[in-house]
Amino acid sequence: MPNFVIDLGKQVSSTGVTAAYGEQQDVDGIRIIPVALSWSGFGGGTDDSGNTGGGGGSYTVPLGAYVRKGDDLRFEPNLISLLAVGIPFVWVAGRALSRVIRILKK
Repeated sequence: MPNFVIDLGKQVSSTGVTAAYGEQQDVDGIRIIPVALSWSGFGGGTDDSGNTGGGGGSYTVPLGAYVRKGDDLRFEPNLISLLAVGIPFVWVAGRALSRVIRILKK
């Protein structure tokens, strides 16, 4: 039986930077290169009876895009993703900080 986890790993390793940077798009003389944060994980195994299994998953968050107009190059963030990540992060950081302050006061 072929080891599908190794085969899958070989296929995923060829994606490289293309998982984070999209294809360049030209719109009315403006160059746009989308940028995302992506990660994936895979695993597999067997038991004593010889049964095999495995699984995997991936996740991608669009961060924004590099926009080039003439000689000007700038990064424009995706505000929806920024809020979706930023609000929970600020909440967790604030909660942790309040607990640290409470412990230090004792």
